Amino acid sequence: MKPVDKKEEPAVYQRVVLKNASPYNYMKVCLVLEDESVRLTAVELKQFIITGLKSLYGEVGAALPFDLLKYNEDTLTAFLRVYSRGLVKLWSSLTLLGSYQNQACAFRVLQVSPFLLALTGNSRELQLD
Repeated sequence: MKPVDKKEEPAVYQRVVLKNASPYNYMKVCLVLEDESVRLTAVELKQFIITGLKSLYGEVGAALPFDLLKYNEDTLTAFLRVYSRGLVKLWSSLTLLGSYQNQACAFRVLQVSPFLLALTGNSRELQLD
């Protein structure tokens, strides 16, 4: 038998781009208070953030699920985990929080990433010996 000549079809390449493949985003935030001697517990910090969400977005905003993964009471630095769809709401409510117990305060968002491991180091603060 004689082989049948088949035309070879060119290979088809398909480009697949996954935008925001991670369901969560992680935030490293720092609370700056006017009176530096005031210390918050982890529960008080989470309640303060929920209060900010409620004041900006109402009851729906207060129900936004986020987790306080780690909190350092000495530096007032926290790691937050939030669903990607709620990142903008959480970030905007943190930005607009301006007072805690009648004293001025501000949240500084230090780092944001869809990967928790990315928040462990900061290349801007890296010191080589």
